[in-house]
Amino acid sequence: MDCIIVDNKVDSKRLGEFISKCSSLNLVKTYDDADSALKQISKRHNIDLVFIDLEMVGSDRLDFFSNLSNPPIFVALSTNGKYAVQAFDYNFVDYLVKPLSFHRFFKTVDKTIRYNYQREVSKAEDNEIFVKSDSCLVRLNMKDITYIEALKNYIIINTINNKFTIHFTMKSIENELSPDLFIRVHKSFIVNKKLIKNIAENSLLIDLGEKIKDLPLGKSYKNLILNDIHMISR
Repeated sequence: MDCIIVDNKVDSKRLGEFISKCSSLNLVKTYDDADSALKQISKRHNIDLVFIDLEMVGSDRLDFFSNLSNPPIFVALSTNGKYAVQAFDYNFVDYLVKPLSFHRFFKTVDKTIRYNYQREVSKAEDNEIFVKSDSCLVRLNMKDITYIEALKNYIIINTINNKFTIHFTMKSIENELSPDLFIRVHKSFIVNKKLIKNIAENSLLIDLGEKIKDLPLGKSYKNLILNDIHMISR
């Protein structure tokens, strides 16, 4: 799991030494500035787990954690139990009180790995939908969707080999899709990010295997894509 530390330099060094002893964790970066860390967390580029000092963040910014649409796993750090209730209210996996011991840290890592596994299993179960085709319901794996197109009061769900037209809104289907896999590129189009081949000024190309599809790129959506390019290219 890729992780970051948000804490002062002294405590970050100690925690970093603990992390280096755990083969399941990879320390990507440490931050001693809460503003920079929170900005990076909001993008969630290559971050699975965050060890964060809540005293550094401050009580006035704790709402930040409830506003994340696809949050990493959080473990709180503090010199006391002052923020414990708030941390668990915001679904933090654990709360570590300084000075840290490796024994207590290791228990947290074990808890975090189990939590992450359960979350991934849950995601996998949610990665399938049923769509109506004639008089039947067809099971469709999310990753097989190439792009979705709006058609008045309907949407067209496209895969490599099929099209499914259903009575649904773009906003509703967008809420059903994983932001890790799909992105809105136009008021009328949502695409599978893994298939994006080229991004131009007003259009983008997606790879459909035997052919390349040219889709419009809305001006208001372009910055969202540019901010997400790192994730797309992973």
